[in-house]
Order: sequence, then C-alpha cells, then structure tokens
Amino acid sequence: MCGILGIYNKNVSREQVSACLKTIAHRGPDGEGIWQEENVSLGHRRLAILDLSSSGDQPMSDLSGRYEIVYNGELYNFIELRKELEGLGYRFQNDADTEVILNAYIEWGEECLDRFNGMWAFAVYDRVEKTLFLSRDRFGVKPLFYTELDTADGGYAIAFASEMKALLPLMKEVRVNRRIVCDPKTFIHYENTSECVFEGIKRFPAASFARVDRTGMKRKRFWNTLDHLITVPDSYNEQTEMFRELFLDACRIRMRSDVSLGTALSGGLDSSATICSMAKIAEGEAGERVNHDWQHAYVASFPGTTMDETEYARCVTDHLGIDSTFVKIDPSGFVDRLDEMFYLFEEVYITSPIPMMLLYRALREGNTPVTVDGHGADELFGGYPFDFLHAFDDTVSGAERELVAEAYNGSFPHDGSNNAQKEKSAQRLYLEYKRKKLTRRLKGDLVVPEAASDKRFRELDHLNQVLYASTHENILPTLLRNYDHYSMASGIEIRMPFLDYRIVQLAFSVGWRSKLHGGYSKSIVRDAMRGIIPDRIAERRTKIGFNTPIVEWMQGPLKEYFEDVIHSSDFRGTDLLDPARVGAKVEYVMNHKEATFVQGEQAFSAIYPYLWERAFRNRANG
Repeated sequence: MCGILGIYNKNVSREQVSACLKTIAHRGPDGEGIWQEENVSLGHRRLAILDLSSSGDQPMSDLSGRYEIVYNGELYNFIELRKELEGLGYRFQNDADTEVILNAYIEWGEECLDRFNGMWAFAVYDRVEKTLFLSRDRFGVKPLFYTELDTADGGYAIAFASEMKALLPLMKEVRVNRRIVCDPKTFIHYENTSECVFEGIKRFPAASFARVDRTGMKRKRFWNTLDHLITVPDSYNEQTEMFRELFLDACRIRMRSDVSLGTALSGGLDSSATICSMAKIAEGEAGERVNHDWQHAYVASFPGTTMDETEYARCVTDHLGIDSTFVKIDPSGFVDRLDEMFYLFEEVYITSPIPMMLLYRALREGNTPVTVDGHGADELFGGYPFDFLHAFDDTVSGAERELVAEAYNGSFPHDGSNNAQKEKSAQRLYLEYKRKKLTRRLKGDLVVPEAASDKRFRELDHLNQVLYASTHENILPTLLRNYDHYSMASGIEIRMPFLDYRIVQLAFSVGWRSKLHGGYSKSIVRDAMRGIIPDRIAERRTKIGFNTPIVEWMQGPLKEYFEDVIHSSDFRGTDLLDPARVGAKVEYVMNHKEATFVQGEQAFSAIYPYLWERAFRNRANG
C-alpha cells in the first residue's frame, strides 16, 4: 500500500518528481523511490506491509531489466500466484507481492488481471517497446488519476498519481471544477465518471486497463460483475454456508501481513463479522504469512451523542476476550489542523471527514498500519432501509410484504431521537411506496447504471438492481474514495473482505428473499455469522452509521471556528457560494438548540466548498 506517480513521454527533473511525491508522503511514510530514463519518470512512496526490507522498495524492475513497476495496493493471493510462476521458471528477488504482479504481467499480459484477488492501481513500463500499461482494480478500491501534458513534438504525454494533489505541480494552470465542487448533488454521485474537482484531471476507471504510447491511450474494461454471476443453491441454509466459507477465506487471505492488523470496530454487523472471523481463523491453521497479531480493535467514541456505539463494540471485544482502544472523537484539539485535514482529504463531500481521519490517526499512533474493515456489506447485501422498499416490486403475497416491512421498520430507532421512525404497517408502506413518496428522492439521486441496457441487469430483482447501482455507480465508489483518503492521510491501509470479488459474485447471484430473510437486513450475513459473532450483534436491527455529530460540534468545540470563518472578509468575498445564504445556515445551527442533524449536515455541506478551496489555496501559498 503506497502512493504512486508517473510521467510518460515528458522530461522532468528528479527534483520535480520528488516535489510531486512529497505531496503524497502521508501515503507512504516508509520511504521514497524514483526511477527515470529518457522521458519517463516513475515515483513511489512506500508503506511497508509485506517484506519490510529494502528489497521490497519501488520502483521495482524484473530480473531482465526490461520492465519497471510502481504499484499501490495488495494482492491477497500472491502466495498462490508466486508458486504458479515459480513452477513456470520465474525467480523472485524478495517476499513482497509487487514482484508477483510484475512477473504475472510478463507471463500473462493483460489476462493476469483476471487472476488477481486484491486491490490495486499499478503501472508497468516496457523499456523495449517504450509503452506504459496502467490498471485499476475491479471495484476501484485504490485510486488512480491522470492528466494529459503538453509536449514539444506534439506526442501524447500523461502524468498519473494516487492523488490529484501530486499532479498539480505538473499542470500549467490549476482551475477548480466549479460544477463539481459547488453542487452537492453532483459531488455525491460523480465518482463513477471521469470528472474531478480540478479541471484537466481525470479519474482512471475501475475494472479497466490501458496501454499508452506516444500516439495516445487505449483503454479497455476487463471486469463486469454481470459477466461473472454464479449458480447458487436454492436452499437458504446452503447459501449461508456458501457465504460463510467464502467470507472466512476472504478474511484469511487479508490477514497476510508482516505488520500488525487491527479493525475499525463500530459494533455493527459488518465490522463485528470481520474481526470475529479473524479470531476464528487465528484459532486454527490459518496458513502461510497470516499474521496472528490481529487483536487491535479501535472504536470511535462519541460520548453523550446518539451516534455513540461503544456499548455494542464492547460487547464484541468482551466476546473475543480482547481489549478495545476507544478513540474519543473530539475536534477541539485539532482546530488549528482542520485546513490540513481538508487538504489531505482532497475531495468534497456532504459530511465532515474529521471523525474518520481522527480514528485512523489513532491506528497510526497505535502502530497498527493495517485495518481489516467491514465496508461494502450494506451495498452488496442490503443495509440501507430505503433500499428495502424496492423489494415490494417482486413480492407475490401479503406475507412477503410483511417481511419487507419488518426489515424496513426494524432498521430505525423508535425512541424519539432525531433518527426515530414511526413503525408503519406493511400495507401502508406498500401503498406509499407505490405512490413513490418514500423513494422518489432516492430514485432521483441514483445514477442510471451503465448496465441498464444489459439483459442480465434487467433479470435481477428490483432490490438487486438498486444494490447493483449502489455498488458500482454511486454510494460504494464514493465511500471507497473517502475511506482511502481518511486512512491514507495517516498511512493506514484498509482491507475489505466483503469486496473480495467472489463475495460480490455471490451477492448478485442471490435474490432479495435471501437478503431480507426473516425480516432482517443483510440476513444472509447475519445467519452465516451465527456462532461466530455475539447473538446480540446478529440480532441487532437498528443502523446508526459512522457520521459526525455536526450539530453538537457546531454548537460546542467548533463554534468559534465557524464563527471566525463566516465573519471573515475572505469568506464574504468568495464567489464559490452565496456567503450570506450559507452564513445564515451555519449561524442557525450554531445558535439554535432545536437544530436537527439534517440541518447540521446541510450547513456543513453548504460551507465545505469554501473550506476545501481555502485549504488548497493556503497550501499553494505556503
């Protein structure tokens, strides 16, 4: 896991490359490497996870010296692929996974990507053919950006990097993409496009590879989940057994590490399933390179707020007999570093990045550079209540509608809190859904899946169609982007067993009844994990989510910060937003006890474009 940089078909000095790499030094605190030849430069910032010696440094060449690679990510099945390549006569210089990727590319070309189980963004330069090969993993877990450069002879030239900020020093002019930055509806769902917050920078698409030469870039998609649906048992019990087996193996290969492992534990189903599965694996013969130092649970604590889940997290760690590190998320000690956080986060979003960045900072301070987390389960298996109602379109009886309603109603608290929901009968929910009252907003926000014209997509049930869009088009790609920045700002690697491609295949091969079985959300996950996770967690229905208690913060530890911002001459003079309107929103939340969580989020998302732009401007001005 690292930060990568490359410049193709343009001469730049070593000092320029190093300056670009310094902007992403947080991604790789363990070293810097630069390789240059003629008009090609490759740069790397290393976060050492496998083979901690210098022999794992990048850029890395093959034994023949023909190829050079820079790589960000983890190849979880590198041991199996290495043995296969050794059987074909390949020799290895180190014990890292980078050389496995390089030799796999030499042996199988682009078809090596089909063999990889992992997350990646990498580039291979062929010194003989003078060509560049780029690739990004199936689901876009690891980022990759590029910009096209001017050349004296008019040939095609590009620069690529793990973050946009590394490309800015190479660009003649840096301009904010106002259409993206200034419209919250756009920047929530633009991750599946090539557009970025800076004009002239493009996002390399997930599940794709490209060959680059002096004439241009030829890009091709190598993975489509719809091409890889599988046959699953008809029996629900057999489906849960199938999921359990796959999930335990997905966790096992993600425990391959030469450094300590941890988990960002919420006490919800997904992260609990992950850490409890790690515990079960560690009890037996886990296999080669599996690190048994996994007992590091980091729990974000929001004392006195409705978002605090420490009670449930403690239930999990008590069940496992391990200690918890409770990280009190208090921004008051970081007010003078908020600009730095916004700069490191790099993107714009509807909620504050502060809680997540503070949590992963705690992992770095605790010498736990790898965390195995539960991201992806909500999008794959149905964790968002408003998604459940789409299953109504496939119900054939009153009993099935009752099942959908039970899953929906059970996901909300009924305690009078801001997020509380009054329970509604199945018939009432069904009629309201048919009138599109409850789902109009969601449907309006969804990007139309590129698969919509595919017969196989239309054959999915209605819940799975929505989940497919959430997984591939909007919600999950955005969360993957965010969590990459949250964690890598502190040099922390996140591994996600739910995004093992075998799990994704299974997720879209089972129907809605298996995902809402018994009136529970993500029921196939719950039932597969029974006996592995505490019963209290398996049966917990309500969903809180990892968010910012923004109202409490704007009325408390961050009140003075926001007051200073909205009353500054710089803010009043910005043309990114309407200062009077946005300032009024912020002031209302700061000064009215009855302000709701929704109003707090709206106020923060309204002012965030200015905070983001100011952070980059301040950094550019030194």
